[in-house]
Amino acid sequence: MNAVDVPAPGGWQRVELAEPRAWVQHPQPYRERVAFAAAHVVADPLGENVPGAPAAVDWDATLAFRRHLFTYGLGVAEAMDTAQRNMGLDWAAVQELVARSAKQAAESGARIASGAGTDHRTDLTTVDDVIDAYTEQIEFVESTGSQVIIMASRQLAAVAKGPDDYLRVCGELLRQVREPVILHWLGEVFDPQLRGYWGSADVAAATETFLQVVREHAAKVDGVKVSLLSAEHEIGLRAALPAGVRLYTGDDFNYPELIRGDGTHHSDALLGAFAAIAPAASAALAALDDGDLDRYDAEFAPTLELSRHVFAAPTFHYKTGIAFLAWLAGHQPGFTMVGGMQSARSPVHLGRLFVLANAARLFPDPELAAARMRSLLAVAGLTP
Repeated sequence: MNAVDVPAPGGWQRVELAEPRAWVQHPQPYRERVAFAAAHVVADPLGENVPGAPAAVDWDATLAFRRHLFTYGLGVAEAMDTAQRNMGLDWAAVQELVARSAKQAAESGARIASGAGTDHRTDLTTVDDVIDAYTEQIEFVESTGSQVIIMASRQLAAVAKGPDDYLRVCGELLRQVREPVILHWLGEVFDPQLRGYWGSADVAAATETFLQVVREHAAKVDGVKVSLLSAEHEIGLRAALPAGVRLYTGDDFNYPELIRGDGTHHSDALLGAFAAIAPAASAALAALDDGDLDRYDAEFAPTLELSRHVFAAPTFHYKTGIAFLAWLAGHQPGFTMVGGMQSARSPVHLGRLFVLANAARLFPDPELAAARMRSLLAVAGLTP
């Protein structure tokens, strides 16, 4: 069969399967931009991956997915929110994930940066407690050979009294790290518990505190990763950063224009979307290396609506779409997630993802993708 019916608002949509594209692999990094894909974890289908249970991970499939990203010249941003930090991935699994992934990256000559936060502790009541918790995770990540990403902390958001507490925490951490880190600002659209991060719910005021941290410790900051989904804010922020500090866009709604740049400044990339569109992202970045902006635009164009749908509100459930697309593309044996999060998106939402990924020619085996889509709909009791 060369078509599949998928649920759509108010009815069904027949989708003619697109011919698979022979994407060109690009295992070396790119000259013009640094690019990380924030990778998800593949759940063990035999594990008790129910809400509240310790994560059971399919390590073979999880590591194979990272090798897939490496073949397209992308670094891996490990153990981030894409991998369900704070949404099912516990600290024991995080440690094993970072250790395994860092070892594989070293063997492959690929770049890796891993998230360090405070989510292994539930007893943090003071700023000193938060510093201690961060320090423990940073020391672990450094011990694996991975670059550190200092993640936003729910616990810091809960105990901080104002901007000075953020300045103190980040100052202490940046003074102790061995190598320059990536500093992550995750907006509340991705995690509602981070509202008021950097000491204010006013974005302009929060930005000033954030910039103060970066300016005072620029030698220890490789770059900042900003996930506020505001292109206007990112353009202003990257122009204000000290020389040599990169801005890694986390804007899954506007990444083509932000990475392309304005002729004076540009953004590099650390994106969950890149895990879903790795071959297309590779083609676009290779075009940018060649100075071919028309081809760059053309390669990214079919991916943008897909990414925006993956990250549609409630945005913090975007991880379901990432895992779903990996399953359809044959990168994992089943559509299961830690914490049972495969149930976080509706069949109609997933049907639209199928439509958009097919249009972008991201299925290596369209018949396999169609068969898997049909099987999911059958389990849901949906037939056209």
